[in-house]
Amino acid sequence: MSFEWITFDCYGTLIDWEEGILKAIEPFLIRAGLSYNPQEILSLYGRLESEAEKEWRLYRQVLQEVGKALAKHLGFELLPGEEDFLVKSLPSWRPFSEVNSVLLSLREQGLSLAIISNIDQDLIAASLKHFTVSFQAVITAEEARCYKPGRAIFEMALRHLGVSKEKILHVGQSLFHDIAPAKKLGLRTVWVRRPGRDPFGATPPAEARPDWTISDLEGLLNLLQNELG
Repeated sequence: MSFEWITFDCYGTLIDWEEGILKAIEPFLIRAGLSYNPQEILSLYGRLESEAEKEWRLYRQVLQEVGKALAKHLGFELLPGEEDFLVKSLPSWRPFSEVNSVLLSLREQGLSLAIISNIDQDLIAASLKHFTVSFQAVITAEEARCYKPGRAIFEMALRHLGVSKEKILHVGQSLFHDIAPAKKLGLRTVWVRRPGRDPFGATPPAEARPDWTISDLEGLLNLLQNELG
């Protein structure tokens, strides 16, 4: 089996958004004297975000709505000007430690790399600065006016890449946002299931059957070399 493109979800798959989310919220919880369970916060985030994305709006507006809802549910106060704390935090969220070296190896093997992300153009531009390789395509929800798991963003990606589905391998951490919809469109999928973390994290629970499961992006190199040849 020969793939030409590897498409990635960005936040949660390439960038450690769970750590970013928790670090963004932590100062407000400390200020309010609140203790918290990290996974409960991430699960709440996943539910609130998916609700906010049902109606199209820019992702920065989604983040503002989610931030205010988190404050209400968790019991901390946002002072004037703090409503966009998640928007301001997102550009500082970093890739997982192995990501850049793996992306470089994939490029050296001649594979083309793409991102399909629930994000705005300006926000993804800030995040791309954390990667040491360039992506040949970046498809955003802002362009498609559609959030994953909606079909339109994936269909835009397929048109942009211009190859048959058999030549594309989609990699994602979220069963809800990535694996389930990609499978419905006939794409081969790899689920990144990092050990020691909740399988859903900051995404809604979902059932889907990925073609392969790996524990981190290093596993993608092994998969391509050993199982897929």
